[in-house]
Amino acid sequence: MDQDQDQDHVTTSPNLQRSKRFAMIALVMAVLAWLALMVVAKVLPEHVWLIHILMLSAEAGVVGGLADWYAITVLFRNPFGKMPIPRFLRDHTEIIPRNKARIAESMGRFVQENFLSPQVVERSLQNTDLSLAVGKWLANPKNNRQVTELIQQTVPKIFDFVGQEQIGRFIQSNSVQWVKNTQVNHLASELLRAVLENDFHQDVLQRGLDLAHEWMVHHPEQSQDLTRQLFKELGVWKLAKGASWIGIDVQQRTIDSMIERVESMLADPDHPWRKKIEEAGQNLMLQLADSHSSASMRLNQTKDALLDSPQMLNFISGAVVILCDAIKSDLQKPDSGVAQNLRVAIQQVGENMVSNVAVRQLLNEKLSDVAINLSDQYSEKVIRFISERIHEWDSSEMIDKIENEVGGDLHMIRVNGVVVGAFIGLVLGIIRAIVEFAF
Repeated sequence: MDQDQDQDHVTTSPNLQRSKRFAMIALVMAVLAWLALMVVAKVLPEHVWLIHILMLSAEAGVVGGLADWYAITVLFRNPFGKMPIPRFLRDHTEIIPRNKARIAESMGRFVQENFLSPQVVERSLQNTDLSLAVGKWLANPKNNRQVTELIQQTVPKIFDFVGQEQIGRFIQSNSVQWVKNTQVNHLASELLRAVLENDFHQDVLQRGLDLAHEWMVHHPEQSQDLTRQLFKELGVWKLAKGASWIGIDVQQRTIDSMIERVESMLADPDHPWRKKIEEAGQNLMLQLADSHSSASMRLNQTKDALLDSPQMLNFISGAVVILCDAIKSDLQKPDSGVAQNLRVAIQQVGENMVSNVAVRQLLNEKLSDVAINLSDQYSEKVIRFISERIHEWDSSEMIDKIENEVGGDLHMIRVNGVVVGAFIGLVLGIIRAIVEFAF
């Protein structure tokens, strides 16, 4: 670090070196012209009036160049060194190093007032559709391909660096603790509410009845085996078998009755059994909304019992390790399916953000709130960091940094001083010659 700082301290930018060289050449030329003109005035006395005009121009150029050299030098250092000079001159040298603290504070306040204040952030975000810009960027195939390639290269390295077992333990400990602290009955109640209010349960029930009807019709032998097992569990198998001796096939009648019931439910959306299923769902939803109900307590107790089971914890850890290994292996393939699906998903997200105004408005509001809160909480810390960093700078290091950045333009002012001074001197010389000639 110290070596880098020393290198920064002695390194001068090419632009600064070039500007210093031009300024020195301009000043030397003005001095040489002034000296040469004094000699010429002695050699050619008959043209002294013209030489005096040119001499005054050269003198003004020398004065302008020296004055600008002094003005620029005292910004960074004391040009008098250890020479005894009046205090009012010494106090106005090394202006930047002497005012380092004030500059640091001023820079910090400038950044806060013009970039980081909540009002500025809010005003800037109001005029910017960030989500639209992000959506267009993500929807661009070139960009979402780059994002996917970055993920494809980074994720396997993260797995190698952290370790899949460690990731499994981390997810296990944190997810299990989070689920333990969560009352899942409220979540289950809201899920049921969403299902019932949007009639998703009717679609699921319809699909389930279709599958059950198709299975019973096309798999008669399996249906027979299933009813046989059911009768045995209920303890009525011998009775059903005895009824078959007198010509009553209780088993087939039961299957036919079930198929008839399923068909009637399929044909009638207002079937009583459908109503009973919906009523049971509504009742369960209300019970789960109450944390003290028996259904909620049983659900939470079952959840806790599962999470306390070593077999369940080992299953979670093993599943995470297997999942991480599968993702890593797939991402390392040139034709990775995960990467392809991820790229398609990113593009779809971008296209949806572009096309959906309501989603963009919601995202912009959320992003704006986050940015305003961050600026309100951390702007002072950013300002303090900037100020402290400038305070920590060594004065010579700070001078080198500033001079390397703006010194090139400042030293070109010296060239301008010589040129402008010479021009002003020329004008004044002409005016003086006219006045002398006229009077």
